[in-house]
Amino acid sequence: MSKIILLVAMVGSTLVTAQTLSDGLMMPKNDFCTGVIYSHDRWTNYWEGSLKRDNGNIGSVTTQMITWVGNFGISNKFNIIAMLPYVKTDASQGTMLGMDGLQDLTLGLKYQTVSAPLGRGTIRGFIVGMASTPLSNYTPDFLPLSIGLASTNVGGRLTANYTLENGFYGNVSGGYTWRSNVSIDRPSYYTAGHIYFINEVQMPNVVDYNVNLGFLRSGLQIELLYQQQNVLGGGDIRRQDMPFVSNRMNFSKVGAMMMYYLPFHKNLAVRAMINQTIAGRNVGQSTSLLGGFLYTLHFRSKEAKSE
Repeated sequence: MSKIILLVAMVGSTLVTAQTLSDGLMMPKNDFCTGVIYSHDRWTNYWEGSLKRDNGNIGSVTTQMITWVGNFGISNKFNIIAMLPYVKTDASQGTMLGMDGLQDLTLGLKYQTVSAPLGRGTIRGFIVGMASTPLSNYTPDFLPLSIGLASTNVGGRLTANYTLENGFYGNVSGGYTWRSNVSIDRPSYYTAGHIYFINEVQMPNVVDYNVNLGFLRSGLQIELLYQQQNVLGGGDIRRQDMPFVSNRMNFSKVGAMMMYYLPFHKNLAVRAMINQTIAGRNVGQSTSLLGGFLYTLHFRSKEAKSE
């Protein structure tokens, strides 16, 4: 969920694959799409609760991420998707040092529940289950320079897609994520108006949805998107304080994506994306740029290829 994903709003992680957990596409049976996506996320202004401000102690916060992605078609209607990012953070001012390391492994199962003609197009429905967990012993209690939130997550989502015969499509997807508690390296903490004499932090769950409008034909995909995340609980950043791992990190983003399968090598695709945070709570007003390469391997038998 991004992860989407998955949704480290102050860190700014964004994950994309050729066929994602929230789109209306499927990888054919025995095809494996894999590749690497690089992302660069930067913000100076952020929302401290509902107050938009900057912070001269840290200046601009930059998050760079290299994400391996993979998608295998178990069948034409059933895909397994994996993502693993390496994250590096940095602040342009002050004495706080950034962090780097492996973040969270995400595994998702995507199933196409329905595909039927409707008018001049086809409507499709999808159901997704996913889970993610940290793969390194990073600390989440150093926001906004932590590389993640360190919770283990389980989520589900529903997606509806309508594609016209001319290649234009619309896509709506919504998800819910359950997040485990996390442990921090101190015996007590203060958040949401209360002090807790324990090192375990209860993480609120998350809902998200996105709306996508695009065009896909002859190896070219162009898409406009809107994404919304709402955390179901958590407090605000205290005035002049650092963000806390269980803060209510809400945001709205708009963006554009392009993917193109190169004509000289049909299995190789380039992907580029830009998105901008337009509203938020306890998150940075970030601009994210992404780009990478994806390659599709075909493991189908000769009989299947001839069908």
